[in-house]
Amino acid sequence: MRSTITARGQTVIPAAIRARFSLGPQQRLEWFVEADGAIRVVPVDADAIQAFRGSGQGGSVARLLAERERERAVEP
Repeated sequence: MRSTITARGQTVIPAAIRARFSLGPQQRLEWFVEADGAIRVVPVDADAIQAFRGSGQGGSVARLLAERERERAVEP
């Protein structure tokens, strides 16, 4: 699927992609430039918490607890 960028920097998202990802008017999109130069476009959920869910590395609680344990071991 292809689209063209207008002089104003606008483009049309193909209907098949809009349908597959339930994209509609006023839907916000986030644009990322990957290390290899590729462009990734991700729909932003209206719920801010839901939008960031799953974007972390995972295991943050375990890492935090391990770090605190190391700090306790170093303290006099």
